Amino acid sequence: MTDATPSAASVQGPAPHEAEGPCQSSDQPSPTAPDPWRPRPGVITLAATPIGNTGDATGRLRRGLECADLIAAEDTRRLRALAQRLGIRASGRIVALHEHNERERSGELIEAARAGHSVLVISDAGMPSVSDPGYRVVVAAAQADVAVTVAPGPSAVLTALAVSGLASDRFCFEGFPPRRAGERDRALAALAQESRTMVFFESPRRTHETLAAMARALGDSRPAALCRELTKTHEEVRRATLGELAASTADGVLGEVVIVVAGAPARSADPSQAAERALDLAEQGLRLKAAAAMAAGEAGLRPNEVYREALARRGG
Repeated sequence: MTDATPSAASVQGPAPHEAEGPCQSSDQPSPTAPDPWRPRPGVITLAATPIGNTGDATGRLRRGLECADLIAAEDTRRLRALAQRLGIRASGRIVALHEHNERERSGELIEAARAGHSVLVISDAGMPSVSDPGYRVVVAAAQADVAVTVAPGPSAVLTALAVSGLASDRFCFEGFPPRRAGERDRALAALAQESRTMVFFESPRRTHETLAAMARALGDSRPAALCRELTKTHEEVRRATLGELAASTADGVLGEVVIVVAGAPARSADPSQAAERALDLAEQGLRLKAAAAMAAGEAGLRPNEVYREALARRGG
């Protein structure tokens, strides 16, 4: 097997399960009910891999690695190492799928599925397409009317959110902040009033400067959690303010990092500002009552309260 890009003909070649193993070839009838854990022929399956603890590998991931006709992995060496740790053999054809070749490789995976092969897509850790290769494959498959399914499993985003101690009823995933300071600062400034809990990935090398930038943009007293090496032996979760986390990482951090930040607190609405807004709208031609109702809706206040304040400011 090789990481080199194979031709479409090699991807669509004969089913590879000719040697003895745990899987029957897909063209042989099973004497029992269909195996619900085995990847289906003609379907692309996105499978989540462990984010640190091999014990988190699901039964569907194991079966997929054993039985898929074609496995597209972000790093083929890591795939083989994972299979070895799991004590299984990935007997299908293995190809590389990463950010530099995903657009071109997607067509090959789609053609393989169309030919009736089972296709498994995995990333180095977690769910493919979530800050990892896989998104373009799904888009291309949808456009080509090729079925895509998911074998769920470990997720660094949800694991960090669950252990952060911050609100989890509404959240957003922001991926990696921009590397360049100016772009990063602008991106964080745009999130200053985001009310949902925010989840970020970050390189350990940039964690301190990112936390310092977050403290400047979002406020150094904003609650946050720095989650490091999740599910691994040296797992650590620091819960503090952004300012405190920035200070505590001045000497650097090690390992895989996820940062969870509390959403912006609700702003207390100011009836006087809403009244000024209503008066501005009235000057543009709206009746004051309608203008007050519109301004109140924008500010989350009662229309009568804004109307009375606007009347008082206008002098009755």
